[in-house]
Amino acid sequence: MVSRIKCVALSALVLPGLGQLLRGERVKGGVMLLLDNVFLLGALFVALRSVSKLVVTGKSMDPQQVLAAIQSDAPFARWLLGAFMVLWVYGVADAAFSRTPRE
Repeated sequence: MVSRIKCVALSALVLPGLGQLLRGERVKGGVMLLLDNVFLLGALFVALRSVSKLVVTGKSMDPQQVLAAIQSDAPFARWLLGAFMVLWVYGVADAAFSRTPRE
């Protein structure tokens, strides 16, 4: 029998979907891991693409100017990170409250 606390800890602290994999829910865990990677890497790519435009110009900027440039140039990154947060909350709640056929 797999500990519910261990499943919740894996989904909350490492990556959503790992708790589902530990419980034996391979399809659900695999899909969640795939979506996690798509959302996080997509947001990282969008943010780095906008920062690279600033690096090419060669101007020195303070961190608030860089953040403002990222926010104006890449609003899509906020949606990707929001989707990751929704998936994270779902993964933790599912690991905490779902029942597997063995229970």
